[in-house]
Amino acid sequence: MLGVGAATVAALAAGCSRSKGSEQVTSASSDASRGPGAQVATTATSSSRPEPHTSPGRTAPVRNIPAVEYSHGSRRRNEVALTFHGGGDPAIARRLLTIFAAHKASVTVLAVGSWLAANGELAREIVRSGHALGNHTYHHLDIDSLDARTASAEIVQCRDLLISLIGSGGAHFRQSQAQHATRLVRKLAGDAGYRACLSYDVDSLDYTDPGAAAVRANVAMARPGSIVSMHFGHSGTVDAMPGILADLAARGLRPVTATTLLRR
Repeated sequence: MLGVGAATVAALAAGCSRSKGSEQVTSASSDASRGPGAQVATTATSSSRPEPHTSPGRTAPVRNIPAVEYSHGSRRRNEVALTFHGGGDPAIARRLLTIFAAHKASVTVLAVGSWLAANGELAREIVRSGHALGNHTYHHLDIDSLDARTASAEIVQCRDLLISLIGSGGAHFRQSQAQHATRLVRKLAGDAGYRACLSYDVDSLDYTDPGAAAVRANVAMARPGSIVSMHFGHSGTVDAMPGILADLAARGLRPVTATTLLRR
């Protein structure tokens, strides 16, 4: 992983909502063989339902089945998944956790491994609070620019750290610096034991620091089944969150974890 230090600083400074060209461009929200919001079919019908990635001790299962990418859940249930890039100032993360608790909202945190390594107790706090914790690679590099071996190491290193901290690699993987997962990334995620790669259909753009009003307006685009991309580490996200949760409640939309959103 030569040169990772400098690349990591640059990568973490950028948002992870950059949309790239992808090998899958169609949505199949009504395809029963794929599940809600699945964009890519796999050869195993039993693998398309994301469930907690549990592992005894520090071991992890080998699946050899590509993960399925989800950009949204069922449009028939009044639920949304607020998903967060886990990084940045832990004090900001704790402020958000306080707001979630006050509003009885459940969220999903896709954590960067290097951030987890420095904030292990916060990772456990997230899980104890009823939120879901998942894998967002170890160094948050541009995963599409990496060779297969390095990309796999990014996924596995973060997975193993999650296992050591909370006893599980998390239910979901989100590719770093890309909205969609390529065929290779889906394969590598599956090899690491993940059934689902989380994309999204609503981008808050909070990492651009546009101000709380703009973040709130962007999230207002969510509809039943939406997966919303957001970030820890930005004070504008904290300022916008009470209004976002109030807006969702007024529309009858309940924030749930991605695992709940994507259930059958």
